[in-house]
Amino acid sequence: MAILSRKRSLYSTSRMVEAIRQRGHRPLVLDTLRCNLVLSRGRPRMTYRGVEVRGLDVAIPRIGASITPYGLAVVSHLESMGVPVLNDAPSIARSRDKLRCLQLLTRAGLEVPRTVMAHDRSHLSELLEEVGGLPAVVKLLRGTQGVGVMLASTVAELQGILETFQGLGQEFVLQELVGESRGRDLRALVVGGRLVGSMRRRARPGEFRSNLHRGGRGKPVMPAPEYVEAALRATRAVGLEVAGVDLLETKTGPKVLEVNSSPGFEGLERATGLDIAGAIIDRALAMARERQSTARSRAL
Repeated sequence: MAILSRKRSLYSTSRMVEAIRQRGHRPLVLDTLRCNLVLSRGRPRMTYRGVEVRGLDVAIPRIGASITPYGLAVVSHLESMGVPVLNDAPSIARSRDKLRCLQLLTRAGLEVPRTVMAHDRSHLSELLEEVGGLPAVVKLLRGTQGVGVMLASTVAELQGILETFQGLGQEFVLQELVGESRGRDLRALVVGGRLVGSMRRRARPGEFRSNLHRGGRGKPVMPAPEYVEAALRATRAVGLEVAGVDLLETKTGPKVLEVNSSPGFEGLERATGLDIAGAIIDRALAMARERQSTARSRAL
């Protein structure tokens, strides 16, 4: 069982290695950026540190936002080699593009915060009206763990943020700040079409982002059925096997904030005491068995 991860010491990676060994299987951690992709007619191959990679039963991508393009190429290459992957390349790509992800969610009938994207920013006042005015949230199209998410309380602040993003050549979206959920959200972790753990996250004082990497705190919670259903539907809409779904609690029900294809689960395991790593590995093993069974059936 291969885990695509930049560092073996990362909490989620080390926990999955532990879970694989507990189940009597061999873990192999591959630094995504050291995977070399070899293309030849009818036989795509992969080498790692000069050695051809063979005999993989399943691969678990942990693709960070900073290496998304090459990471997607590696995942796609494994798929072309016939290796089942827990989250395929198209689904990871859909989750990383915030606008595309929100388009898929709304198409599936899910509620999301009001959002606009515009290349022409000459009519800023009209854009603000679309998201309910100030304060408003500005997000990079690609970001994770709260990076690239800023709050603008005045027009001057907003213009400054937009000029900075424009100077960096970054695309962004403008999004409604849902006041009743400010500094609070639900993180639901979905694996193989079922909810395996959830917690309510609260931001530290003075911060509007509830990410644990930003100092937020998590408390275990069992969401109401409509929130569970929203998390499952969001995961299906993006096409993921494993997803962290961030939900806002509002008077009118759940709003899906984000769907993460490589969710960290250190905070969730510590808050809930659940074996999230084990749930992910069990799903990966099930996928490997399904692929092997299909291959045997075709050989008969």
